[in-house]
Amino acid sequence: MNDTKGIKHTKSSDFDALSDMLQLLKMDVDIYHNAKVCGDWRIDEHKLGATCFHIVTLGGCVMHIPNEEVISLQHGDLVIFPRELTHHILPIEPMQGEQKHLSFADAQAMQGTGLLCGEVIFHHQGSNSLLDQFPPFFVIEKAANNQWLNAILDLIVMENKLSQPASKSIINHLSELLFTYAIRQYLEDSPDNSGMLRAYSDPKLVKAIQCIHKNPHIHWTLINLSKEAGLSRTLFAEKFKSVSGWTPGQYLLWWRMQVAWSLLNQGELVSRVAEKVGYQSDSSFSRAFSKTFVTSPGKVRRKA
Repeated sequence: MNDTKGIKHTKSSDFDALSDMLQLLKMDVDIYHNAKVCGDWRIDEHKLGATCFHIVTLGGCVMHIPNEEVISLQHGDLVIFPRELTHHILPIEPMQGEQKHLSFADAQAMQGTGLLCGEVIFHHQGSNSLLDQFPPFFVIEKAANNQWLNAILDLIVMENKLSQPASKSIINHLSELLFTYAIRQYLEDSPDNSGMLRAYSDPKLVKAIQCIHKNPHIHWTLINLSKEAGLSRTLFAEKFKSVSGWTPGQYLLWWRMQVAWSLLNQGELVSRVAEKVGYQSDSSFSRAFSKTFVTSPGKVRRKA
């Protein structure tokens, strides 16, 4: 296959690798708690291993995680669990009375804490590679420089007070924004961490990543990817590995398999998918796919 024929060129300024990935993973948010908690209350983990978050929408509280220091959370603080751990959230000071979870309209005169808790649901197996980039949990504090957090929080608080039609849908969508912003904020706050997502911010590497994303069917080699990045072959290979922790070949294979999963999950024929991700035979594609996902392309397609 010619190395350059069939390439779809996109302006580098128009390309956003992280958005590309998130769009492929198809993320939804399900809010499982949005209330003012009053009385002698305690909230435990929702679902171990699930991707979850908490944001304090009123007052403050403390969070206990085994083998970790007690974490104090104030109004607007956001906690992200890429894979939820055992934990529990309690009032800062012991409270009296029966635990109650009330709407904000019904509990205006009562002392309590507002908590919004949601589960992030990915409809793609590739989400594991995204979640592997993060620590077991992280906290983003409400601060003046986190304008996105303040703006979204204000909208959530307003919806809670109004409780009008479509409020649940609006809050779900706002929570999707919360999680997406949190990913970006973590990357900005942890510039020294290596990982696949770190390569998405490197102006040289992202040129090669753009080629892989837009044209997975091309026979990409270290030579032509390094040319796209404007680096020598050796420097490109070393830089890609040091920044992302992956070789260019590993990333190329990974992206091809993510695209393949998405296409098969939409019901496309195995032979057509193989061609779209750069395989000249169904058998070689099936071997690569099965090794990546421990299931066959046919099984994924039949579940579509």
